[in-house]
Amino acid sequence: MSQTLPAVPAHELAIQTDDERWLIRSVWGLSAVGMIAGSAKSYKTWTGLELAFSVATGLPFLGKFPVEQRGRALVYLAEDALPLVRGRIESLCVHRKFDIRALDLFVITVPELRLDLAGHQEKLRQTVAHLKPRLLLLDPLVRLHRLDENNATEMSGLLGYLRALQRELDVAIVLAHHVSKRARPQQGQAMRGTSDLHAWTDCAAYLAWQNKQLHLTLEHRAAKPPPPIVIDLVSGPEGDAAHLEVLEEGVVRSGDESTPTLSLATKLYRLIWNSAKPISRTELRGLLKVNNEKLGALLANLEHHGRIRRTPQGWVPTSRPEAAVRKAGETQQGRLPLM
Repeated sequence: MSQTLPAVPAHELAIQTDDERWLIRSVWGLSAVGMIAGSAKSYKTWTGLELAFSVATGLPFLGKFPVEQRGRALVYLAEDALPLVRGRIESLCVHRKFDIRALDLFVITVPELRLDLAGHQEKLRQTVAHLKPRLLLLDPLVRLHRLDENNATEMSGLLGYLRALQRELDVAIVLAHHVSKRARPQQGQAMRGTSDLHAWTDCAAYLAWQNKQLHLTLEHRAAKPPPPIVIDLVSGPEGDAAHLEVLEEGVVRSGDESTPTLSLATKLYRLIWNSAKPISRTELRGLLKVNNEKLGALLANLEHHGRIRRTPQGWVPTSRPEAAVRKAGETQQGRLPLM
C-alpha cells in the first residue's frame, strides 16, 4: 500500500469562480468558519440570526448584502429560552414580510451542547449530516465548552473538530464570541482567549461601540472586506419587527480619524427626530437640498417601515417622548433611538 499523500500539479486544481466564493457576498464565505465577536450587549446574537435568516430566505443580509447560495440554516442559542428564540426569529419574519412557516431555519432545542465532549460532538455531526444546512450558528462559544480559552492546546481540539465538521459536511460555521477589554491593533486579536481563535477564522464580523454608535467591521482571510458600517437594533411602532438596520455606510478617512458618512435616509430621519415640532416637506427639502421626487421616496420608505408619520402640521417620528425632544442635542450626537 502506498504511503505517499495525494498531490497534483497546481494547474490541475479546480478554479473557484467569484459566485462560488461567497455564501453572502462580501460578508461570509461559502463553507467558511469564523466569529461574530463583540462586547456584551453588542447585538452578536441578532447579527448571527440575521445571517441565518438571510441564508434561509435568500433575502439580502441587512437589506444590503446579497445571498449567493441560499440554503437551510441551523442555530443553537445557548443563552436564550426557546420562546425568546422564537420571538427573535418571528420579528425578522415580520420585518421582512416572510411567513415563518416557510422559513428553512431549524433550532437545536437541547438544554446543553458541549463541543468539548465526544458524545456531544458526534450528535452535532449527525444532526448536521441529517439536516444538511448551509450555515450553522453556535452562540456563544463560552457556553459550549468547559475548557481554558487561554490554553491553545485545550482549544485546538475543539477548533479542530469544527474545522473537520466544516470540511466533511460542507457547512459554514459561525461562532459568537466575546472580546476582552484590552485594545489591540487588530480587532481579531482582541477576542477573549488564545490567539488561535483569530487564526482559525476564515471570516469574521466585529461589533464595537464607538461614540455611542455600533460599528460592524468585516474581515476575510482571502478577500478584501467592504468598509465598516454603522448599525442599530430598531423595531416597529408597536415594538414588534425588531431587526438590525444599516444607519450609516462607508467611512471617510482623515489622518488617524474615521468619520462615518451618513446616508441621506439617516440624515432625513435625524432631522425629523430632533425637531421639537412637526417639520414640513418644504423645510426638509431645503435642509437636505434634495429634489422633491427623491425626498418623497425617502419619506414614503420611512413611513412604510413605521419610523415616521405625517400629520397636518408636518412629519413627526412615530414615537417621541418629551424627554427625548428636550435632549435633542444629545440624541443628535448619539446613535438613533430604538423605535
